[in-house]
Amino acid sequence: MKIFFRLLRESLIFALHELKANKVRTILSLSGITIGIFSVISVLTIFDSLEIQLRSSINSLGSDVLYIQKWPWSMDNNYPWWKYINRPNTTLTEMNQLVERCPAAGPAAYLLGTSSNIKYKSKSLEDVSVLACSHEYYKLRAMEFARGRYFSPVESQNGRPVIVLGGSLAEKLFKDEEAIGKTIKVLGRKVEVIGILKKEGSAIGESLDDQAVMPVNFARNMLDFDRDGTIVVMPREGVTRAELKDELTGVMRGIRRLSPGAEDNFAINEISIITEMFDGFFKALAIIGWVIGGFSLLVGGFGIANIMFVSVRERTSIIGIQKALGAKNYFVLTQFLTESVVLALMGGLGGLIIIWLLTLLITYGFDFELFLTIKNTILGLSVSAFIGLVSGLIPAWSASKLDPVEAMRSNG
Repeated sequence: MKIFFRLLRESLIFALHELKANKVRTILSLSGITIGIFSVISVLTIFDSLEIQLRSSINSLGSDVLYIQKWPWSMDNNYPWWKYINRPNTTLTEMNQLVERCPAAGPAAYLLGTSSNIKYKSKSLEDVSVLACSHEYYKLRAMEFARGRYFSPVESQNGRPVIVLGGSLAEKLFKDEEAIGKTIKVLGRKVEVIGILKKEGSAIGESLDDQAVMPVNFARNMLDFDRDGTIVVMPREGVTRAELKDELTGVMRGIRRLSPGAEDNFAINEISIITEMFDGFFKALAIIGWVIGGFSLLVGGFGIANIMFVSVRERTSIIGIQKALGAKNYFVLTQFLTESVVLALMGGLGGLIIIWLLTLLITYGFDFELFLTIKNTILGLSVSAFIGLVSGLIPAWSASKLDPVEAMRSNG
């Protein structure tokens, strides 16, 4: 162990000496490792950050929630829209029938989206997203309130003129004024603001920040309920999502009186489809990062090998003295390999520091959270160490095989 720490100390001294004595050469050589690690780890950092954002959005939407709709979700370029356009729309009546007939179903809600101008005094916002929903929606979609509350069962059932505003929407409409209890105009009707949601921030998925949420029984007097709505269902406790999907398929076919051989005229979508959509994108992004980073790491590896060959030549006589005094081949080999790895780690650490600074800049300057994880930090340092090990292997091997007498006669 003492030998290891001694080697490590001498390697650090050598690396710092190289940096001081040959600043330009060493920095140029290490820049390949720095750029390579930066390319690979920055892409993986973006990948992980997007994945964290995606999972956060999925959790807010409900990872076990199923969506019964007219249109199936797909990213296929050859999406056969003509096949689905004549399907019947999902309705509030169908949702009520589903709840009665499907024992596996837990909380269920009906959603119908539209857009409307919203007015408060002289202030007017155009084309604001308005979501009309049945009462159980709060059990299916995570909502955190900054002030106020969600509408009560009585307000939902009786279709009271109440509304909940997203955090960003409330800020635009009221600025610093207290919004709770105020009356605004939505869909041409006066409604009372009873709740303000906390801002969710940018997310992959539907954010409620700029939306208004109202009881569906109030909106049904103003909206065309023949439009395409969505039935949202969560499994009852002890029931898996797959089991619920199978049961919902059978119940929906019964409600729509489809014959045994007929194709489903509805789609049951799930959030996992979204993750599958992004899988290909993430994989392509990772491959691009490794390709770009791979070339840079290759250049950096040659740079470190060059430094080590020069070091062996300059220290040939010292190596001869060490071996004459009893140093074994493995000691010399380990010494130069350790020096090579330390140099590579310095380059890799430089790349990680740049990424860390950029994550701080983007997170606090552009309101998009980036995370340099411990996993990626360890990966970056491990790749750097591996490149250093491979790059220094031939120079270290040649140093360890030097003849002591010939080496001491050298002018190196």
